[in-house]
Amino acid sequence: SGHEAAVVRHPWGPCGFIVPWNFPFLLCGWGIGPATAAGNTCVVKPAEDTPLSTLYVAHLAKEIGYPDGVLNVVPGLGEQTGAALSENPNLNRMSFTGSPEVGRLVAANCGRNLIPVKLELGGKGAAVIFNDVDIPKAADKLAEAITFHTGQVCCDATRWLIQRDIYDDFISAAKERLSAVAIGHQMDADTQMGPVVSDIQRQRVLGYLEKGTAEGAEVLLEGGAAEVFGRAGHFVKPALLAGSLDNVAAREEIFGPVAFCAPFTDEDEGVALANNTDYGLANSVWSSDLAKCRRVAEAFEAGNGWINSHNVVVHGVPYAGVKKSGMGGGVVSLETLLDYYRNISVIRPLA
Repeated sequence: SGHEAAVVRHPWGPCGFIVPWNFPFLLCGWGIGPATAAGNTCVVKPAEDTPLSTLYVAHLAKEIGYPDGVLNVVPGLGEQTGAALSENPNLNRMSFTGSPEVGRLVAANCGRNLIPVKLELGGKGAAVIFNDVDIPKAADKLAEAITFHTGQVCCDATRWLIQRDIYDDFISAAKERLSAVAIGHQMDADTQMGPVVSDIQRQRVLGYLEKGTAEGAEVLLEGGAAEVFGRAGHFVKPALLAGSLDNVAAREEIFGPVAFCAPFTDEDEGVALANNTDYGLANSVWSSDLAKCRRVAEAFEAGNGWINSHNVVVHGVPYAGVKKSGMGGGVVSLETLLDYYRNISVIRPLA
């Protein structure tokens, strides 16, 4: 066209972050790392349950030479501090990690000032388990997935879709594995699953078990509150439910060590059931047929499709969600860094 064209990248300037309580240190880093690398300043509002982690990040940043004003932490309640931050017209970008309900409020606040917002929201992940798997191995891996961090993981496999002819055997293996989980204080060497974050969260988990059974769910493995001798904490037991996928416990995010189980007949039905959800963060497929695994993983309506594994984050590829699980490009990839630049196209005639 007779012109020279170049894209020049500049930092956005002040960026706001609201981070959750489930991985407060990690998720703070996933946000402020690329943002400050791109030359932006950051204002971080930590969850009210876990402010000390973020304050310690700021302390470490100061120690390694971050200039004053580059990283700022403002603890407080979501409805006060979080609302004020997301409504602030002096921000140029916003990032929120948390529930879809609060994410809508943050997006609405940012929308009034036309501030771009990245939303990393909840999930209701499915594991599609075919009849050619190693049943004990797959059951062990998925039991580990729902008990990791006591199920307080947005990408967890909380819907187990099991091919019909191995359904009973798989459930039996999973129940045996989950029944043996050592519940205790997370600093004790023998502990395999610690408490949930608060009594509010424990009541949420117990409430979903109650609502699910009230709607007709079959209890395959009874959950409930757990007691740990000599330790105080908000402990719960892992639970397995089964029945109609229209059940509230199959549809809504619980954020605890609970999986809802249902059988399927063939590949098409397995994919359809996995995609029949308002969420779209992460699903997994389990089979010894890798070609089938690839087909299924690519057919998921989700940001992440895992093969014979679950809860895997690989740096360099985007970790993001679709549907109610979020928008905005994701984290831990080159695309994340580029999100924190604004572009100027500079064009001049060659003659």
